[in-house]
Amino acid sequence: MENKNFKFSGADTVALAEKYGTPLYVMSEDIILEKLRHIKEHFLDKYPNTRALYASKVFLSLHMCQIVKSQGFGFDTVSEGEIYTALKAGVDPKDMVFHGNNKTPREIAYAVGQNVGKLVVDSFSEIALLDTIANDLDRDVEVLVRINPSTEPETHKYMSTGQKDSKFGVPLVQVAEAVKQISQSKHMKYKGMHFHIGSMVFKSEFHITAARKAIDLIADVRKTLGIDTDVLNLGGGYGVDYLDSRKTISFESFMDEIMGAIEQECRAAAIKRPEICIEPGRWIVAEAGITLYTVGVVKEIPGVRTYVSVDGGMPDNPRPSLYGAKYNAVVANKWGQAPDAAVAIAGKCCESGDILIQDIKLPKMERGDYLAVFDTGAYNYSMSSNYNRLCRPPVVFIKDGVDTLSIKRETYEDLLKLDLGK
Repeated sequence: MENKNFKFSGADTVALAEKYGTPLYVMSEDIILEKLRHIKEHFLDKYPNTRALYASKVFLSLHMCQIVKSQGFGFDTVSEGEIYTALKAGVDPKDMVFHGNNKTPREIAYAVGQNVGKLVVDSFSEIALLDTIANDLDRDVEVLVRINPSTEPETHKYMSTGQKDSKFGVPLVQVAEAVKQISQSKHMKYKGMHFHIGSMVFKSEFHITAARKAIDLIADVRKTLGIDTDVLNLGGGYGVDYLDSRKTISFESFMDEIMGAIEQECRAAAIKRPEICIEPGRWIVAEAGITLYTVGVVKEIPGVRTYVSVDGGMPDNPRPSLYGAKYNAVVANKWGQAPDAAVAIAGKCCESGDILIQDIKLPKMERGDYLAVFDTGAYNYSMSSNYNRLCRPPVVFIKDGVDTLSIKRETYEDLLKLDLGK
């Protein structure tokens, strides 16, 4: 049977691997734009007084900033580095929101000094710190309070962030006091509340439960303190199924259910619905990325398992080791061939846990074949490392079938450029 090459977003993946080398991250600008436009059509344009912020932590680069900015989205940032990158890409600081459970004084001063749109405070300690810094800089700061809604979604424990026992957010019983302290500040301006219950959430009921608790708080703050809440930020975390894309959440129905519940709850509480913000990230870029590898050693252990080793692994995709994340893949240069047998896809690091895919049926593989692993657009490049002194792979964007190098492959010189040798 004649071998066919797998095409991703109109580009020949074998040609990409031969042109740029492997491992190689490939991002489809076409898919990213499709996702962003879907959110605009089914949320921003559908519901008035709404806003969408891209969750920068999933994948951020200068070009990614430009894509997101072109569609009118803001940015959810969690570090000085993310703010810096977005600013360098020409993003208006007013379009950024700065999160984090332990922002350093330097990070807060940087965000305030750069006029970042809103800061989300996570504790009373941070309220006091932000107040001091804002006074020192003589700058007004719009503030959201991150609440802990004590809501546990069905997800991996490392991806759950809104449960009662969490490092994130102000406990529900302390939120009114936090709002009071902010409102008494000269430079802090209370604007609203924020929550994020976790990632890989497939049922809207968990967001609805958290939203109802937030609206009860908003109504209570208005009644007891006479303070209005302009913004309710629902966070993100929309589920993406890495093995079956048909099970990835339908953004339209997911948001319709949540917005319907919010509208109903606001009417019941006799309050005006605040601006509703969301922070999608993984849902936008996960399926827009693949990673290409070259097959090396194929090792059969009779009666046990066959290991197919590739030239990457934990450093370019730590998620299987961290979360037990599961992925699909194809042999890029044998596209369309029938599967031969089940194998394990192993990384090249000196770790027994460096297994990218534990069990997958693929055509018979040999040294020099190319493997394409799907859905690696989120949390792969952003979590990559130099473990075993491996260089981070480059990033190539595909638009209308045309490939463009966006981030260069690291070199060994890059590994040593900050090493003083002392």
